[in-house]
Amino acid sequence: MNYEDFCHIASVCTEQIGPKCRRFFSPSNFMKFEKDESGRIAILPFYLYVMRTVSLTQARIDMSELDEDSDGFLQPHEMEAYIRGLIPNLAQLRDMPGPFVQMYCRIAAHKFFFFCDPHRRGKACIKKVLLSNCLQELMELHQESEEEVTDTEQAENWFSLTSAQRICDMFLALDKDQSGTLSKQELKEYADGTLTEIFIERVFDEHVRRGKSGGPNSREMDFESFLDFVLALENKDTPEGLTYLFHCLDLHGRGYLTTADIHSLFRDVHQKWIEGGNYELCIEDVRDEIWDMVKPADPLTITLADLLSCKQGGTVASMLIDVRGFWAHDNRENLLQEEEPEEE
Repeated sequence: MNYEDFCHIASVCTEQIGPKCRRFFSPSNFMKFEKDESGRIAILPFYLYVMRTVSLTQARIDMSELDEDSDGFLQPHEMEAYIRGLIPNLAQLRDMPGPFVQMYCRIAAHKFFFFCDPHRRGKACIKKVLLSNCLQELMELHQESEEEVTDTEQAENWFSLTSAQRICDMFLALDKDQSGTLSKQELKEYADGTLTEIFIERVFDEHVRRGKSGGPNSREMDFESFLDFVLALENKDTPEGLTYLFHCLDLHGRGYLTTADIHSLFRDVHQKWIEGGNYELCIEDVRDEIWDMVKPADPLTITLADLLSCKQGGTVASMLIDVRGFWAHDNRENLLQEEEPEEE
């Protein structure tokens, strides 16, 4: 539509809907969209812009009504209540079994806090929530029916029913003694046992809360900590995921990694690599390769800022904690060659 069409539609909408819709039809809004050689904008992008704006406005109203303290933040139970209210309107969730709704809301809400509550205060800023990719990812479940979404896409969307059930099944399978928490030994079986022992130890040191009771399960991972663990590993390239992992890699809590740290971390990966029947590796060569990938500001140390700025921090973390992650990096050229025929 050209600008004349745009103004005509604005008049029609104002007559039929009311004056509030005029804010979408300002000249400045028209100028924001890409134009063809005739100066026209495509209707679909404009329509999606309006729908997203309306959805965000409604979300802000709904969240503000749930904000018991009226401080612009949501606590976990308030976020869960917001998600519970959305379920009947989301095509892929409305048929969710009733007994699973509470668990689903718990899992879904946790991702908002992982990304919108970096200091782990138990309160997520509503503004951050509205601007986060999490809300957009959740709203995507409204746009398509399950029949139009592949199994892979459902598994990759944390907010899908398929993903929530996967997380629960994973936790239950690891919890061999059915205690409701995971020991270090149980967590070592995560991802078919490809994670290193030193990484599992560091996860418990940095991210598993110590119980007050001092009982046998006081030093085990509860379900909330497990959700953080999975979110970090599945979002290694995000600042939040990489920050979680860096605290584990920083063996001495100094805020940086040295060549000695890299050597200590990769030693476990090397052991699993050799046990898997792979060729011999030189740890020093891998260490040098990591330094070349990161190009740290200080040639003697690697900081979290270095990992974030190099854009390969997630890959580096995978190489140091997961033998499968190192294999994927080492065989990246072969993997690309294998994928080319499928793409063709």
